[in-house]
Amino acid sequence: MSGTLVIFKKELKGFYFNSTFWMICFLVSVVFSWVYPIQLNLFSQLLMNYVMQQGVPQNQLNIHYGVFLRQLSYLNLLLIFVVPALTMKLFAEEKKLRTFDLLLTSPVTSFQIVMGKYLAALGAVGGIVLLALLYPLATSTLATVNWGPLFIAFLGIFLVGGVYAAMNLFASSLTENSIVAYVASVIFNVSIWFVGIGTEVVDGERARKIFEHVSLSSHLSGLVEGTVRTNGLIFFLSIIVLFCFLAERVVESSRWR
Repeated sequence: MSGTLVIFKKELKGFYFNSTFWMICFLVSVVFSWVYPIQLNLFSQLLMNYVMQQGVPQNQLNIHYGVFLRQLSYLNLLLIFVVPALTMKLFAEEKKLRTFDLLLTSPVTSFQIVMGKYLAALGAVGGIVLLALLYPLATSTLATVNWGPLFIAFLGIFLVGGVYAAMNLFASSLTENSIVAYVASVIFNVSIWFVGIGTEVVDGERARKIFEHVSLSSHLSGLVEGTVRTNGLIFFLSIIVLFCFLAERVVESSRWR
């Protein structure tokens, strides 16, 4: 574990002491500083006009559904493109600069290398998620917020970010070109959302249940609504473990070469 910790600290410092990370945080804050007040304004208008709009669904009158979940959908869209920008150099840049060979000859295992880099990427993703969480926290000074569902919803989007980080780390391990790693990572991130479309395409009940079980959106929906389900947590962790394992296999194969 000492090797994992050393790599984790090194990579995490590389994120937080890098201007690219803070530029990404700045862009994320610009997007939310523009979108979030608009959502709050629309929600307040909805409340004021509720008497005249009897057809408005009751859940839309809840700030969790009317504002926070909309913010999470924007955050997820940003993470699809932001996480690849954070992870694309983790392996690709080291291979290009030939420092990856030095890493392979150091007294650390392939597992420790992958875990150290993944945990650092997770720390960077967590920083962006916390930045997005500041907006609902600021709203709590003006409105009553149900903290339990709010934190569970952000836990859900953090787990999605963890899935992106694992897939993108694997993509970075496959090439020494950062641009190729970025493009492949975005394709991975977008593709995983299309798995759930199978539930609307297939006719068989058993096939539909299989697609629901492997659908990221179906497992995320419970968390963003404030409900923790064991099968959802297991699904997210399984995807993370799978792609970290694949990245570890790529690193180990490079060691034997």
